[in-house]
Amino acid sequence: MDIQDLVRQLHIKNDSKIVMLVADGIGGLPMTPDGKTELETARTPQLDELARQGVQGACIPVLPGITPGSGPGHLALFGYDPLKYLIGRGALEATGVGFELQPGDVAVRCNFCTLDQAGRITDRRAGRISSDESGPLAISLRKISIPGVQLFVEPVKEHRFVVVFRGEGLEGAVADTDPQATGVPPLDPIPQDPASQRTAEVAIEFLRQARELLAGESKANFLTMRGFAGKPHLPTYQDVYGLRAAAIAVYPMYKGLARLVGMEVIGQATNLSEEVDLLAQHWADYDFFFLHFKYTDSTGEDGNFEAKVKRMEELDAIIPRITALQPDVLIVTGDHSTPAFLKSHSWHAVPTLLVSRCCRPDHCQQFSETACIQGGLGQFEMRYLMSLALANAGRLAKYGA
Repeated sequence: MDIQDLVRQLHIKNDSKIVMLVADGIGGLPMTPDGKTELETARTPQLDELARQGVQGACIPVLPGITPGSGPGHLALFGYDPLKYLIGRGALEATGVGFELQPGDVAVRCNFCTLDQAGRITDRRAGRISSDESGPLAISLRKISIPGVQLFVEPVKEHRFVVVFRGEGLEGAVADTDPQATGVPPLDPIPQDPASQRTAEVAIEFLRQARELLAGESKANFLTMRGFAGKPHLPTYQDVYGLRAAAIAVYPMYKGLARLVGMEVIGQATNLSEEVDLLAQHWADYDFFFLHFKYTDSTGEDGNFEAKVKRMEELDAIIPRITALQPDVLIVTGDHSTPAFLKSHSWHAVPTLLVSRCCRPDHCQQFSETACIQGGLGQFEMRYLMSLALANAGRLAKYGA
């Protein structure tokens, strides 16, 4: 029996409200041996006050030493074993923009990128071009035609778009073409099993035609492919936790994750302030709210320590508007760590703070990586965070006689 099977038996209903505020990639590292992390450097009086009221810990998204992608990290936050439920990035992006995947579809998350004259990547995100620039380029790729396959190309946000292949004999076990580095050419889409050979061939032809269509662009003159995936099937929040769950996010991929676990995506927020507006507007309609803040991750990936610090301070400033709603449980955490020092996701445990009327406060006086290591929740697997949230909300019955 896993944790979800047990919770499914024990969950009870009441009027409590749970808010999970996810600062994507929140965890960091010092830039110098004697320095502080981004979170420790930021001025966060509101989060520090919550730290004095609540209890902290450090979450392990997958397993010690394993660096998670955004999909596994969020699934763990939502209480799903990321080793049991593996969802490809393509399916998340497609679902996030409202595309209804069918059985047998293969979805691929794509990034526009910049190639030099030798075919080497100089910018993996095409300068993070705006959605206004990238949208028409993505739509232009709908001109691509491959016999025996239906093609769907949908803009996502900034340099991202999604491609869906629909046809006979397609499977999603194909390797990414993004080498995760600059100064080298994109990789080939290599099938990981014989059943995915046809998909790899389709991807090769799509890339060939795309290169011709994009050849005249100065920034987005090619693309990389990541996360080939079919339609996943997961138990829902209502089924497992008995919760009416809502998701509020800016980026489509996180909306897709939420939809896949049965959350209702509400509103069309473009920034954190608008997300909290939606939270207040729909406060009476749901039991659980997932709020996603992206920019602590993207600044970390860019290696911009100072910008990540400012984003942490932006997050801190919004806290009073959330606490004014008086949630019964408030959790502040992330799906993984993204230290600016590494310019990438990392395996480091994620700072996590839980506040409720019945939590057992620890001695920590600020919210930080150092405090979380010393906090009362200790270090634990992220997939148990939801059961802690339910318990603190009075939504779990006693186990056994």
